Amino acid sequence: MTGTALKSWTPSPAKRAIVDFVTTTTQPGPGFVAVADRIATFDNDGTLWVEQPLPPQFDFVFRHWAQEIKQDPSLAGEQPYKAVIERDPTLFESLATQDPEVVGMLLKAFARSWAGTTPEQFDAQVREWLQTVKHPKLGALYVELVYKPMLELFDVLKAHEFRVFVVSGGGRDFMRVFAEETWGITKENVIGTAAEYSYRDGKIVRAEHALGGLDIGPGKPEHIFAQTGRLPVFAAGNADVDIEMLSAATFALLINHDDEEREFAYTSSAERSLAKAKELGWTIVSMKNDWSTVFG
Repeated sequence: MTGTALKSWTPSPAKRAIVDFVTTTTQPGPGFVAVADRIATFDNDGTLWVEQPLPPQFDFVFRHWAQEIKQDPSLAGEQPYKAVIERDPTLFESLATQDPEVVGMLLKAFARSWAGTTPEQFDAQVREWLQTVKHPKLGALYVELVYKPMLELFDVLKAHEFRVFVVSGGGRDFMRVFAEETWGITKENVIGTAAEYSYRDGKIVRAEHALGGLDIGPGKPEHIFAQTGRLPVFAAGNADVDIEMLSAATFALLINHDDEEREFAYTSSAERSLAKAKELGWTIVSMKNDWSTVFG
């Protein structure tokens, strides 16, 4: 591994653990992992980019729903539109902690909103949002708020013949819009909660229902295995909904949000994962201490 690898990481135990693992698994010896089995999986929200004050996809969705309500005011009395318009604190607290029931309810409504659209129509809406909407605290476009140290980690893993997958409870097709240009991975390496599709009149069209279960908790290793036929040897996450994916991996990396000055400081929805990391010896990354740079 070259001296310029992971240059946004301070010379900390976390960086050394990553370097040691990559070296051990890719050189002859007892820890060697065959290329075919070098699967690395990463959560997205809070692991690759900011997830506060709410996961970015929901900013996109809520703006779209506001436009739907303008066109049909009767929607304002229905859930989840009503909770969004009224800024129901319970809804937003549940989103901040990634409550599976609330996230699932919103993603089902999300699927209904785009049912009947083509991938091109959906992609265009997401791209417009990506190019125009800025984060309320940090004042930058969301694609500018991807963590630079994690992109460097992607590069190191790919250079050592790991296949990198992003595995998120968020919408697979939402992430695929920017995956190639932002993360440098192909669309097929994005695993997430997804809509069903049908092929009609020569076009792929989104259906109303979700495909399979939510990609959170045990759904993460289940979806990973369904797509790759393997479980990961390297996994990174930041929250309680990532515990099962991290537990399934040989090497687990947990991002701890403790940098109020450059990003956010919080442990909500991560209390169990932090405890599990200490119990099982996972590598915990302090954003404040282990990253010399947060954003590119």
